[in-house]
Amino acid sequence: MPPIEDHPLRYRLANELHARPFPSMKAPSTAAYLAIKRPEGAAARDREADMLHLLALLDRHGAPHPQPGATHYFGRIGRHMLKWESHTEFVTYTAFTEGVSARPFDPRDFEVFPDDWLGEAPGVRMTSALIRITPWKDKESTCQEIADWFVPESVAVARVLDDAAVVAGDFRIDPAGHLRFSVTISPQTGQRRIGRVVQRLCEIETYKAMSMLGFSRAGELSARMGELDGQLTKMIGDMTGAATRAEDTLKSLLSISAELESMVAQSSFRFGATGAYEHIVHQRIAVLREQRFEGRQTFSEFMMRRYDPAMRTVKSSQDRLNAMADRAMRAGELLRTRVDVERSAQNQALLESMDQRADMQLRLQKTVEGLSVVAISYYAVSLAAYLLYPLAQPLGLSKEMLTAGATPVVVLLVWWMIHRIRKRML
Repeated sequence: MPPIEDHPLRYRLANELHARPFPSMKAPSTAAYLAIKRPEGAAARDREADMLHLLALLDRHGAPHPQPGATHYFGRIGRHMLKWESHTEFVTYTAFTEGVSARPFDPRDFEVFPDDWLGEAPGVRMTSALIRITPWKDKESTCQEIADWFVPESVAVARVLDDAAVVAGDFRIDPAGHLRFSVTISPQTGQRRIGRVVQRLCEIETYKAMSMLGFSRAGELSARMGELDGQLTKMIGDMTGAATRAEDTLKSLLSISAELESMVAQSSFRFGATGAYEHIVHQRIAVLREQRFEGRQTFSEFMMRRYDPAMRTVKSSQDRLNAMADRAMRAGELLRTRVDVERSAQNQALLESMDQRADMQLRLQKTVEGLSVVAISYYAVSLAAYLLYPLAQPLGLSKEMLTAGATPVVVLLVWWMIHRIRKRML
């Protein structure tokens, strides 16, 4: 009996769960991180351009290429280990190097990504960071390094993963254009755990930066939303009066409704992505299992104070935009109902007018019929008189008397004939 047949995607889907392992790192070491994104339409970008850009970097070092269509890569380039990942809207490069520079966060640590290669990137820099990983010495040394390297009012510090490391960062861009993070490693921490900590820091920064695009979008929409809200409120107020024609108001309302629907369509992806990125940021912080270090604010507290208000603004703008679109739709339905009622009243008045005209036409028709009886009778009497004149002398009657006697009979016959004709037509 032949073996059971596998689903065509079984192995690929199973291997996808293991395709992006955490890097394995030693202390001391340095990580240079870069995230690149297209300014517009990043989700529908040409991913082949991203792959070609990666291959250009690999070719500089004679490194092997990934397979066609790959969404991740991990390999050595010179004295560095490179990790590349392709995401929905961006690609990330992380270069790991053993050892640290004598000068903390030396910009030369980022030269693993050459300037001319960066200039050919199919997008713009979304964020970049230098991460300095050093072994634990003592509490005093760690506190002094944090004080020397970071802005005091912005720095976030925490002991993570059950005292596996002390991480710090102020989420500020230094003069070289990079963010800075320090990771001080406890002696018992393994290399894979170090890699997980570094990876989490990169993800926190990347998804924070990506979610702030939603905040920027909300700011762009805010002024126009305020204008449309005022116009919509005024129109709804005018609907209760009769000063403005309903049809004119409906045209203006439909224009506002169309613009609101366009704004919703253009912003739905960005606001939806912002919500997803925000969730990832908080999730990545949660898995670090933070503990306070020397009374400093933790990463979660930093986000609560400085990041969460921006995300609430995005959510509020999204809800406000959707509410305005719904309100415009409901107002449009009410106004269309009012227009239909007004048109029904106009049609009723038109029908009444047509009924009056029909009644007048009927009266005129009866009048015309009466006149037609007279006219036909006149000619019929004349013809009958000519026919009866030969009988006047034998009967001993004058022509006038004969004509007078025939007139009532002729008129009656004419009226009877016209009446019969009218009944048959009805």
